[in-house]
Amino acid sequence: MVSETETIEPPRLGEPYLLTPGPLTTSYAVKEAMLRDWGSWDDEFRAMTRKMRTQLLALLGSGKSEYDCVPIQGSGSYCVEAMLGSFVPKDGKVLVLANGAYGLRAAQTMECLGRAFKLLDKGDYLPPRGDEVAAILADDSAITHVLIIHCETSSGILNPVEEIADVAHAAGRKVLIDSMSAFGAVPLDVERTKYAAMVSSANKCIEGVPGFGFVIARTDELEAAKGNSHSLSLDVHAQWAAMEKTGQWRFTPPTHVVAAFLAALDAHEKEGSVKGRGARYTRNRDVMVEGMRELGFETLLADRWLSPIIVTFFCPASPAFEFQKFYELMKERGFIIYPGKLTVVDSFRIGCIGQMDEHVMRKVVEAAAQALAEMGVNDASPPQAALDERKKLAA
Repeated sequence: MVSETETIEPPRLGEPYLLTPGPLTTSYAVKEAMLRDWGSWDDEFRAMTRKMRTQLLALLGSGKSEYDCVPIQGSGSYCVEAMLGSFVPKDGKVLVLANGAYGLRAAQTMECLGRAFKLLDKGDYLPPRGDEVAAILADDSAITHVLIIHCETSSGILNPVEEIADVAHAAGRKVLIDSMSAFGAVPLDVERTKYAAMVSSANKCIEGVPGFGFVIARTDELEAAKGNSHSLSLDVHAQWAAMEKTGQWRFTPPTHVVAAFLAALDAHEKEGSVKGRGARYTRNRDVMVEGMRELGFETLLADRWLSPIIVTFFCPASPAFEFQKFYELMKERGFIIYPGKLTVVDSFRIGCIGQMDEHVMRKVVEAAAQALAEMGVNDASPPQAALDERKKLAA
């Protein structure tokens, strides 16, 4: 149970903490909500679906009246494909802004859809900026939509969404946002960004479990999306129209996952909604980063770009350091971390989201110190090549 110094109960079943950007460590109440079976066509479950959609829209604040929420079965990538296939007309063209794996996956999705797109690939972590987006839009009048990754978890960078949205709207283009790992903890002002559609997932900052994602889109965009989709099951308009008419999902819903998500939404509200959840994650990040730096680790990103979702650290230059061994030693101490995705230098990532607070993050640092000692790593500083790579971001 919770001690006097901790505010969040540790995993009751004794499983390790998931220091990942989702799936993540969930509360026992969320797990417990999945113990009951629900009829997918039953009035009670239809009411649960409506409540979930309403509570998600409430997170938008004063701009919510022009939007609606459409849940989609599957992982976050299903939702991204559903968004791109439903809101981009067959003769449309998307500017995909990529600085990591998820922007590149969106570009791959567009290729599979057989629809026009232009890719701005900034590499492993450099943020797309407004001036370069403006130049591309001025040069290519065929572009109808701009896709922005809110938080690119490959590196942990929080991209300048508002800056890019302002440029896109000034050029008369529509904005689509992949806020998969940020929505619910990082503010996304709908009245400022005025996105046509945004997607996120149940198993991220709301702290539910995997099984569905959701599209939040302007109602007029939902209406205009009829007939756009390449897919039967990923047609956002058709899912929305069915839910509006019958209150039901078109195909078998993840009933237990929805029940868990409602429990997670209630906890999210009690914590202070987006502001409260974001504050805890930010504190998690700050405590963990400070401690890791004291051990000699260096972050890929400067503080300006660090998200409160996940942080990338360079691997130590010490020949005694081996990531797989480090991973195993961390897991033995109750923490599952994430390998890095950088192509130029070796790295690893530590997540800040889920049912964890700063007390847990201090234990993460302690576990890292013990793992280094066991490996015989006396210096956790990175190789010079990693520091040189980081200078590119500073420039």
